[in-house]
Amino acid sequence: MSFTSLGQRVLLRPTTYRQLQPALRHMSHIGSLPVKYPTGVQITHAPTPFSTTDARFFAKTTLTVSGPLGTRTMAIDPFVTLQIQQEAEGESQVTVGVEDSGEKKQRQMWGTTRALINNCVTGVTEGFSATLRFVGVGYRAAVEDGRLALRLGYSHPISLEIPEGLKVSVPVPTRVLISGIDLQQVKLFAAKVREWKKPEPYNQKGIFINDETIRKKDGKKK
Repeated sequence: MSFTSLGQRVLLRPTTYRQLQPALRHMSHIGSLPVKYPTGVQITHAPTPFSTTDARFFAKTTLTVSGPLGTRTMAIDPFVTLQIQQEAEGESQVTVGVEDSGEKKQRQMWGTTRALINNCVTGVTEGFSATLRFVGVGYRAAVEDGRLALRLGYSHPISLEIPEGLKVSVPVPTRVLISGIDLQQVKLFAAKVREWKKPEPYNQKGIFINDETIRKKDGKKK
């Protein structure tokens, strides 16, 4: 097809359409990896509800992970399948799957469930820890009568109750070591302590978690 405009011949090509194909649904890369655990760790999956008082967990079953450092329990969604291969010697493993990998929610919980089970295994074998660093004149901490006492420049000391299941020690007044078998609980308490004196960028003072750093800012110049 062509036409002439202002003495020029223009060739028009017929319109082409690109056929769009629906994207293929892939398996969860994280969820399909088995969770390996050593001898001394016991994993059991019971059909009993995770909670009998909270309606959110009535349909969820209970997974129990026991190891040298303690016992962890977690809720398993009804569409999640578990294959536990317990070996007498060597490493055992748990394989996580879902009933319908084409459903979005099931694909999301596939990898999440696998990660949570792996955290439980790590917690009962190695544990988790967080180190708080106090930077500032007069900033210090101490464990007194089972509570964490903080002195952060306020007119009064701050006393925080140590959650059950966590171990808190103060090797030096400007260092606080938090350890436990529950990663979420360790990070939550560390963040709670940090809230009392967040690091500020001008003098770079405050409570830092692990290797946390902030970029220094210059103050206003006249």
